[in-house]
Amino acid sequence: MNDEIRVPVSLPLDSDGFLRRECPTCEREFKWFNQEEGDADAVNQYFCPLCGVASPTDSWWTTAQLEYVQGVSGPAIDQFAQDILADAFKGMSFKPNRSFSFGIEAPDALAEPDDMMIVEPPCHPSEPIKVPEEDAARVYCLICGTLFST
Repeated sequence: MNDEIRVPVSLPLDSDGFLRRECPTCEREFKWFNQEEGDADAVNQYFCPLCGVASPTDSWWTTAQLEYVQGVSGPAIDQFAQDILADAFKGMSFKPNRSFSFGIEAPDALAEPDDMMIVEPPCHPSEPIKVPEEDAARVYCLICGTLFST
């Protein structure tokens, strides 16, 4: 049996195709445009559009997204444990209780509101972002960290 569990998870985009993100430094939220895999230039870090601090590409999850991903994984882990128990007792006279469960339930789906204002950095116009309207006057480029005014 393969001991690896893969659970596909989709996160919602707003109606313009933007994904909510949270800066690991200032902990404020913004959105970046969701690129298809392979469409975006390969980078190993992004800059927060609000505070300008760089962090690795896998550091930008919101608290709600992390909780959702963990919650969605729960039922798959529950099923994996049940399968392991069934395999462990295969061929024995022991009959596992088919109603056994850790009771892990999938969370409600996330919803993404159409909030924030789209800004395009002059240095990387193909990488638009959405920021809260009150922060739109001074924004850092997601790709290179250059400060620009809208």
